[in-house]
Amino acid sequence: MKLVVVSAGLSVPSSTRLLADRLAAATAGRVSGAVDVRVVELRDLAVEIAHNLTNGFPGRVLSAAIEDVTSADGLIVVTPVFSASYSGLFKSFFDVLDKDALVGKPVLVGATGGTGRHSLVLEHALRPLFAYLRAVVVPTGVYAASEDWGVEGLAERVERAGGELAALMSALVAPAEPSPPSNSPSPSADTEEAAVVAVPTPVPVPAQPSPARADGFHVVPFEEQLAALRV
Repeated sequence: MKLVVVSAGLSVPSSTRLLADRLAAATAGRVSGAVDVRVVELRDLAVEIAHNLTNGFPGRVLSAAIEDVTSADGLIVVTPVFSASYSGLFKSFFDVLDKDALVGKPVLVGATGGTGRHSLVLEHALRPLFAYLRAVVVPTGVYAASEDWGVEGLAERVERAGGELAALMSALVAPAEPSPPSNSPSPSADTEEAAVVAVPTPVPVPAQPSPARADGFHVVPFEEQLAALRV
């Protein structure tokens, strides 16, 4: 399977890339079989992304990155938080993708920031973006503030999110099980004729006379009244 990591970190080293690598390792460790992990560093594509936005034509390196993302079996996306949302570089990359490129694709969202107060960026910015692109976002997103590194809790969230993405990737790429062959022989023409059951012709039931009342009036059943109206 092919797992692609999109990191929008700007510095080297980057906490965004560090979180992306940990999420990739957690996912790959939960997938049975070989996993081809590829990393797309948006920092290196900034100029080509800007040119693509202005002239509509991706450069060679950007085209390769877009091909990796669109052909992936699973996607991990991590962005730093700028002004309480994803970075402009992160959003610009997904703006140059075809609108149907991520339909049905499993996605794990992550973000990094200087304070835990920005943790809701996962819910109010990242999830709506990928819901609009009709991707399948795993339930657990991972936000890492500066104080989270080396503290209990982050590793557990990373492992849980990686396991969810691995399970979704495995479920989507697993081949469908063929239906078991039927042991019963196909019905022949003689069998079909023998299976035809003759339906007996219904015998008409003679109409019963209307019961007479003691006062001389005859009670006409509703069925007879309805039949008289149809004539």
